[in-house]
Amino acid sequence: MSDRRPLMPKATAVWLVENTALSFDQIAEFCGLHPLEVKGIADGEVAQGIKGMDPVTTGQLTREEIARGEKNLSHKLQLAVSKVELPPMPQTRKGPRYTPVSRRHDRPNAVLWLLRNHPELKDSQIMRLVGTTKPTIAQIRDRTHWNSAQLTPQDPVTLGLCSQIDLDAEVKKAARRTERERKDAGGEELERAGTLLPAAETTARAEILAPKAAEESEETPEQEQARVFAKLKEMSSTPKDETEDE
Repeated sequence: MSDRRPLMPKATAVWLVENTALSFDQIAEFCGLHPLEVKGIADGEVAQGIKGMDPVTTGQLTREEIARGEKNLSHKLQLAVSKVELPPMPQTRKGPRYTPVSRRHDRPNAVLWLLRNHPELKDSQIMRLVGTTKPTIAQIRDRTHWNSAQLTPQDPVTLGLCSQIDLDAEVKKAARRTERERKDAGGEELERAGTLLPAAETTARAEILAPKAAEESEETPEQEQARVFAKLKEMSSTPKDETEDE
């Protein structure tokens, strides 16, 4: 995606969805949104109440550029060169996202949705996405929040608390961290368990010990003869002992 974006991208996307035959991907690329967000705008699930802004009248897009995009759906719309030089946008500071007052009552529902659908996210990531606080997240997780009985999980993107691009980025970051921790834990367990002897070595030991065991179990002729004589002696002495007892 290009770094140059139209002013009021969601309002511009609303107008393009309602007044052009451009594809969702083209509008998303031009406005810096996710294609699912543009689809949500078309379905009436996202950007409710936002009035569309005509990018042609504001000098951000030309009719010819829109026509080229409608004829060729693979064409990427180009932002018109502005005749007014705008001051550079200030860099956003790190910290919780600002949430409009009208949307703040939806934040607990968004937190509950994130905890259920993306448990791999850290509290700091949830705070960045929906602009909430760590104690609030802990209360919702432990079901000690004052309104726990009335909370219903809702997608923060649908609520307009964050963009799909931001959510995807945080989920990918959490997945990479989880995979890295899993690999580290697997290596430690393998090191603690030690290594097994090669199969060739254990097989060779078994072959060496097997003949020795067989030799020890075999009976020599002298041993066999002594055993037979002892048995005969025992059998011959038994009748004599019985006669003496009578």
